[in-house]
Amino acid sequence: MSDNILRMQKFIAEGIPEELPPHPGIDNNVDHAPNRRQVLSKEEKKLALKNALRYFDERHHKELALEFANELETYGRIWMMRYRPTEYEMKAYPIDAYPTKSKQAAAIMLMIQNNLDKEVAQFPHELITYGGNGSVFQNWAQYRLVMKYLSEMEDDQTLVMYSGHPMGLFPSSVDAPRVVVTNGMVIPNYSKQEDYEKMNAIGVSQYGQMTAGSYMYIGPQGIVHGTTITVLNAARMHCGATDSLEGITFVTSGLGGMSGAQAKAGVIAGAACIVSEINPHAAHKRHEQGWLSVIASSTDDAIDKMLEAQENKEAISIGHIGNVVELLERMVERNVKIDLLSDQTSLHNPWQGGYYPVTMSFDEGKAMLANDPKQFKVEVQNTLRRHAAAVNSLVANGTYFWDYGNAFLLESSRAGADVMHTSGNGFKYPSYVEDIMGPMCFDYGFGPFRWVCASGKSEDLAITDEIAANVLKEMANNSPPEIKQQMLDNIRWIEQAGMNKMVVGSKARILYADADGRKSIAKAFNDAISNGELSGPVILGRDHHDVAGTDSPYRETSNIRDGSMFTADMAVQNFVGDSFRGATWVSLHNGGGVGWGEVVNGGFGMLIDGTKESEEKLLSMLDWDVNNGISRRAWARNDGAIYAIKRAMENNPRLRVTLPNTADDELIDSIYGGPINDHN
Repeated sequence: MSDNILRMQKFIAEGIPEELPPHPGIDNNVDHAPNRRQVLSKEEKKLALKNALRYFDERHHKELALEFANELETYGRIWMMRYRPTEYEMKAYPIDAYPTKSKQAAAIMLMIQNNLDKEVAQFPHELITYGGNGSVFQNWAQYRLVMKYLSEMEDDQTLVMYSGHPMGLFPSSVDAPRVVVTNGMVIPNYSKQEDYEKMNAIGVSQYGQMTAGSYMYIGPQGIVHGTTITVLNAARMHCGATDSLEGITFVTSGLGGMSGAQAKAGVIAGAACIVSEINPHAAHKRHEQGWLSVIASSTDDAIDKMLEAQENKEAISIGHIGNVVELLERMVERNVKIDLLSDQTSLHNPWQGGYYPVTMSFDEGKAMLANDPKQFKVEVQNTLRRHAAAVNSLVANGTYFWDYGNAFLLESSRAGADVMHTSGNGFKYPSYVEDIMGPMCFDYGFGPFRWVCASGKSEDLAITDEIAANVLKEMANNSPPEIKQQMLDNIRWIEQAGMNKMVVGSKARILYADADGRKSIAKAFNDAISNGELSGPVILGRDHHDVAGTDSPYRETSNIRDGSMFTADMAVQNFVGDSFRGATWVSLHNGGGVGWGEVVNGGFGMLIDGTKESEEKLLSMLDWDVNNGISRRAWARNDGAIYAIKRAMENNPRLRVTLPNTADDELIDSIYGGPINDHN
């Protein structure tokens, strides 16, 4: 066993040390979160200090109080940098390396450390995994205490997590989840962005961003797959493409919060692609990692490289360091026609560094964010109006634009930009779920199923790829035409997964599958563990861009049009239902990719170990996790979902779902004197 693993084992078991550890300082070799704006009064700052000191023995309070007060004044948050572990490398270790009494606890430890790996996380030392503010914990004391609890946990205990804070280990049962996570569960009337910032600064709530705060992030490839599927289908719908974007241009933005996914997705799909990123460190990081083909020397150089690649039908991702608005406005000036256009900046986090003003450099923007947040907001909203105007000009020239659900249209509308539909009902541009992913994938039960080989071995990952491909091929042979394309796209994806080198951090994979696909693949994995084909257990999970786990009116449920798009019953039901059907851990979040207060997410993780008990749990839970969402979508009168849930009931006589009857439009019109805005 390596010295690094031995040190990790020793210090995890230590938890919060009795004596003050040496302060590690600020490491400039990693990207750091921008300083948060100061939102607390003097009395609230006192409360924040009292809250932070709860984790430590009173004899250290005098020194730590001054230190934490300085962090609060400098960063706007108390990260407890002194307690950041430096004795061992932060990464996902093989599951057997963890000092635990419970293999399930070890799986969770593996996933937590993967989320904080500097190769995976956006701001690892601020415990932020992705999206600008998607946090695993609020501070390093919480990390240390959680890892200690997990090392001591037995299989009849459950760790309770309140927004990053470990409330403690509680007696439960072997069939209960080992960890129950909630993030940002605040009273609805106190769920505004301003409320979040204050509660986060005080240290009582956090924005978990779903897969960050539920320990299920697997690096960029999850976003890569979703983006690839989106771009492919957008090109099929609007550019006459079939299975490749050869000769098609795709322009987007945001390499930091979204991990370089669009760059990789553009190349996999075959497009000539530009990705704009204002943070030079993030752009160069993605280029060094191989996610970005080349970095342009200027705005015009980026455009010229794209046009040359288009002419040569070359798949390339070109990094443009600068503000995306500059790029789009220059394209308008040059009368450049773009085929596909989107945006993946972290606009769910507009006032804390998710989006920067076009009138200043990145460093100038960061300084204004910290020193003059009111003016920063003014400049951001001015930029959004220019951004929207440039999009409108490009669309008028033949571009297809979609909102990626990152709150671009939402924040643009709040800024007074020209993004509203002329009818006065909704936005003039669809989200990717409304137009593409909802009706083509989610309604039919297809969403991002992911797994992690807990052994940490590349050989195991290759075996799972082969198993998944074989399962899907067999299913595709008998697939009805409604889902044939989804099956073929995912077979091609999983067959090419290894050569595209998308693994960052844990040995993980993702593909889109429906309930039958997820159950069949997971059962095949469980069988392979049982017979020794796989050397260790497998951790199952999913993204929040899914069929059932997320209620998000501007993204995941944007194609729900029965008036229930602002309700959150589905996500809560998923969270609760997964917990008693076999999940190893479950999570419930206020907030996701579109921001605090805008969405509710329910997530899970599940360890399968080759046993009969694992098989029973995965068959029960995965079936529910998908069909709950299909049922809600069917009740909203979505045709694809009605088809999918009827098919599910035919396959399982024990499943009985309430189906809608559809009212005649002419009857309704006759009563109210004109057509109503309903998709049915």
